[in-house]
Amino acid sequence: MTETMKDRPWLFRTYAGHSTAKASNALYRSNLAKGQTGLSVAFDLPTQTGYDSDHELSRGEVGKVGVPVAHLGDMRTLFDGIPLEQMNTSMTINAPAPWLLALYIAVAEEQGADISKLQGTVQNDIIKEYLSRGTYICPPKPSLRMITDVAAYTREHLPKWNPMNVCSYHLQEAGATPEQELAFALATATAVLDDLRTKVAPEHFPDMVGRISFFVNAGIRFVTEMCKMRAFVELWDEICRDRYGVEDEKYRRFRYGVQVNSLGLTEQQPENNVYRILIEALAVTLSKKARARAVQLPAWNEALGLPRPWDQQWSLRMQQILAYETDLLEYEDLFDGNPAVSARVEDLKANARAELAQIDALGGAVAAIDYMKSRLVDSNSDRIARVETGETVVIGVNRWTQGEPSPLTAGEDAIMVVDPAVEADQIARLNAWRAERDADAVAHALKALREAASTGANIMPPSIAAAKAGVTTGEWGDVMRSVFGQYRGPTGVSKNPSNRTEGLDDIRAAVDAVAARLGRRPKFLVGKPGLDGHSNGAEQIAARARDCGMDIHYEGIRLTPAEIVAAAREGNVDIVGLSILSGSHIPLVDSLMKLMRENDLTHIPVVVGGIIPEDDARRLRAMGVAKVYTPKDFELNRIMFDIVGLIGPEPVAAE
Repeated sequence: MTETMKDRPWLFRTYAGHSTAKASNALYRSNLAKGQTGLSVAFDLPTQTGYDSDHELSRGEVGKVGVPVAHLGDMRTLFDGIPLEQMNTSMTINAPAPWLLALYIAVAEEQGADISKLQGTVQNDIIKEYLSRGTYICPPKPSLRMITDVAAYTREHLPKWNPMNVCSYHLQEAGATPEQELAFALATATAVLDDLRTKVAPEHFPDMVGRISFFVNAGIRFVTEMCKMRAFVELWDEICRDRYGVEDEKYRRFRYGVQVNSLGLTEQQPENNVYRILIEALAVTLSKKARARAVQLPAWNEALGLPRPWDQQWSLRMQQILAYETDLLEYEDLFDGNPAVSARVEDLKANARAELAQIDALGGAVAAIDYMKSRLVDSNSDRIARVETGETVVIGVNRWTQGEPSPLTAGEDAIMVVDPAVEADQIARLNAWRAERDADAVAHALKALREAASTGANIMPPSIAAAKAGVTTGEWGDVMRSVFGQYRGPTGVSKNPSNRTEGLDDIRAAVDAVAARLGRRPKFLVGKPGLDGHSNGAEQIAARARDCGMDIHYEGIRLTPAEIVAAAREGNVDIVGLSILSGSHIPLVDSLMKLMRENDLTHIPVVVGGIIPEDDARRLRAMGVAKVYTPKDFELNRIMFDIVGLIGPEPVAAE
């Protein structure tokens, strides 16, 4: 078979960005030289939540999970020497999507690019942020408005750009079943399209439907995941045809990119993750009719820390071998007519339609955020319980746990870490930027931005003008917060115990014994300091503690250490649990423990969970942390016994 008869490979991407724009630019150039065919930009949490690098909430978060982009100068450095007119760039940005796209356009114009030729995607899916990832800024309705502002602007000025990438990836990480992932993602897409229909002319609407793309998750249940993708294709075609009257098949095509499941990567025996990643990649590439348009694979060691360039190269080579050494791209769809596949696809579609009908009955995705969040928390509880009991087998975790030490994790530089000096360097450059810009131009641009936000005008033109004037990410975010208000999403964790009591008798008895000693239920404060919005672990700890009989206090994400300490003091709590997954545990815990000492609260034990290397765990314990938990600590009941054991008579004496 000749080369010309093969399908073209999907885009090869690596989700990357860290430390500084300059360091990330070097990484991008290196990856492109190794054969990567598209960029996938990871931004740090301050950028994702619309704060400058020197904001109080940004402390410890700068450059950790992505690249900090605080202004036009950072974006210019990020893409230095990379011709944007020739590049296909995916930017994983949601709440500040109009702003980051504005900066991208401004840099492209500086390069002399024809803006109409720009290709790429802004994720721009805010609804899943309320459900799973937490990098929202404003309430749902104004956020939806900004999503469709971006879409309407790109229709007119960036015809090759995907203005919104419905992201179900994090839904699965938050516990979604395949049916929930299908339904919640499709409900999000219809909410956006229903609003967008009011902003574009009817003759342009089918083209806009065709430019909505998706970003999905592929888990380890290989056959189900492949069938889920075929169900996505068929359901989306059905919705586009029946709900929106789109006649042209090319506009009804389900176009998606994928990152395979980071949730399933294990800290124990991490070399096993290589096999998991390959199997999950097959789920989204084997079926031609449901093949991903772009694939990015995690590195094998992401449950341990930040991947090195070599680790990312290894994942890229996996894609290249699959596309170029195998004969996968030479055949038509391998699963057409397979009765087992057809039956599973129809089952998934039927269950997803039932879930969609429930969401529609509640008024659509925006109105159903609380409902969807509670469903995810419940589904995740079920998933974790199956792993705890061994019903779901995870090799190296709950079966065949004995093994040889991995030589891949040996040595001083086995895990890459971000230099702590990065934050100070970024803040110094931010201050220099502020000092050198035209203050009058900035004030004028911010006034125009506020006026557009207040009047309902499209937010993109004044955002681009603000980018060129030197406005910072935090200043853009502050305008949105002041006009639209801030928002705290639902936690999905009810105060009322669930009916999950199996296996909890011994722990509940221990809690009862502590309650008898204290004269009340033990009080457990679960806190998420900093900007890390991945709240799945915190939610499950809070829910299990509640079901064990504790009085839980969990207010959700994005709290300062001072707010957590104040809540501990005012709530007269018996133990504080912190969940930090962004790698910012050292500075955040250090701040919190100092405040605990200043407020005479050292009698309250503090436990910490996160992706925490052993050297860091030792440092945390030296600060006074009682227990440190990492992804290998999957047995929540054991953690509950630890917590009960840490609650002593001291709180009673303190009263």
